[in-house]
Amino acid sequence: MAQLDLTLPSSPFVRARGRFHLPGWLLLLLRNPKSRLGILMVSFMVVVALIAPLISVSDPNAFSLLDAKQAPSWHHLFGTTDQGSDIFSQVVVGARRSLLLGATAGLVATAVAAILGITAAYTGGIVDEVVNVLTNVFLTIPPIPLLVVISAYLKARGLWTMVFVIAAVLWAFEARILRGQALSLRNRDFILAAKSAGESTPRIVFGELMPNMISRIAAAFVLIFYIALLVDSGLEFLGLGDMSATSWGVTIYWAQVNSTVLQGEWWPFLFPSAALSFTVLGLVLLLAGIDELSNPRLRDEGRRRGLLRRLLVGGLGGRRRSGAVEAA
Repeated sequence: MAQLDLTLPSSPFVRARGRFHLPGWLLLLLRNPKSRLGILMVSFMVVVALIAPLISVSDPNAFSLLDAKQAPSWHHLFGTTDQGSDIFSQVVVGARRSLLLGATAGLVATAVAAILGITAAYTGGIVDEVVNVLTNVFLTIPPIPLLVVISAYLKARGLWTMVFVIAAVLWAFEARILRGQALSLRNRDFILAAKSAGESTPRIVFGELMPNMISRIAAAFVLIFYIALLVDSGLEFLGLGDMSATSWGVTIYWAQVNSTVLQGEWWPFLFPSAALSFTVLGLVLLLAGIDELSNPRLRDEGRRRGLLRRLLVGGLGGRRRSGAVEAA
């Protein structure tokens, strides 16, 4: 009897995996076209923020009347403001504060939402009722007007103040989603087995439930991240942020105050807005990739679209090749 060969065929993917030791979740995200593009876009902006002091050509807040109102050129890639500040330096240096604020607000809001939502779903009782009331209150109040009112009455609007204000407003809707998913998991066999084995509530919540909800928690972080970016830039555009800081929203605010568009100067608006839009688009693509990987329905739909695309492109390619053969 012939012996079956059960060895796996070698492939560049397997060799690359063994060489670089990439985490499994990162390999899955890199296989998805949307999340792969999103990771590249966000990583590019993160690298720009990290090396901002090295690539900025001048102090982003320095004034120079001799260089005022200059259009984009080789000397000033993104042009200058009415006060002569270099907009390229403002964009790359401003990326540090904008990304730090969005990521930190996302971490804080996601941590609060995950801890409260999952714990409430597992324990039930009075804890679940209190969390349910809190989420209902925060979901009932419109977040943007609430942020505007809070920011208007704040005397200090520094980075950490804005982080906690934004996180306090954005945690509720993700807490409701995570609570609902935890409710569907708390009666699973592995949870009941851990409970019958005498495991404590924190051990079950942090060691059993959260690891099985990691894809939804990651999606919550990415979602709150880009919402925090937009909210912070919107508040700064209205003059309700830290106007002494260098960020994308502050740059757009001063462009609005100086009426640059009415004077024919489009560059103070365009480049910080483009940086913000580029980052948000990357986060949206990353979120879409995470959803496709964690949701079987979206994954199957993506496979069907890919199969249909291959059939159409393959059919057209086959017709072109057959036509070329006949012409020859």
